Amino acid sequence: MTLSPKRLLGGLLLAAVAGFALLAPLHGADPLKQNLSDALLPPGGAYPLGTDHLGRDLLARLAAGARLSFGFALLAAMAAALPGTLLGLLAALHGGWLERLLLGLADAVQALPALLLVVLVTAFAPGDFLPLYLGIALALWVEFFRISRNTAASILARPQVEAARLLGFGTGHILRRHLWPEVAPLIATLFAFAAGTAVTTIAALAFVGVGARPPIPEWGSMMTELLPYYAEAPLALLLPGLLIFLTVLGLHLLAGRGRA
Repeated sequence: MTLSPKRLLGGLLLAAVAGFALLAPLHGADPLKQNLSDALLPPGGAYPLGTDHLGRDLLARLAAGARLSFGFALLAAMAAALPGTLLGLLAALHGGWLERLLLGLADAVQALPALLLVVLVTAFAPGDFLPLYLGIALALWVEFFRISRNTAASILARPQVEAARLLGFGTGHILRRHLWPEVAPLIATLFAFAAGTAVTTIAALAFVGVGARPPIPEWGSMMTELLPYYAEAPLALLLPGLLIFLTVLGLHLLAGRGRA
């Protein structure tokens, strides 16, 4: 399979963000260490990317934020993809009352705006990460469920699947031979979009005080903290926003289905 230029570019962007997250800690600075005498310094010297309003090293904080924002966004997308896909395939294969029950549950979840749903879940444990990512996964699983269920239902109606059933092939064979080869590419594409949505959701929730709270380095909370100092240190405010943009752009390009 030929890799399209868009997907190649998306992969390179994500590799750059991942490399930054993994290699920047070699700089050795503590992302939580404050030094008020070095507040809002420009890039240079001991601070390659400058400092924030509390004199904390921006390189160290951005790298730690990458591991948090990007890494946990992937985990949240995975937590949505696995149950959503499995339940979608189960609904299509089983049908009947189980399918109606799962469709009703998906409709109930989708009736609430995604951000409101995440806020409601995190309200049970403000500031904790587990409710935040569970809330994001709860908001995202419906798309995986609907895509896998609708795709599987259309495939199961094909003559070759009916023939396989008449010949005595079981559910495992039908799932492996007919369903998964066509469902998997769609799920992979949706996973990339879901991870991008998770990154922006985590950052957006920081502006309303949900999720990561200072001094934990997270891109959205960093922007919230630095917003009052945009005139004195515009680069410090721009950098976390740029990383969010590059990460989401890379995920969306990687999800593209264009051909080389």
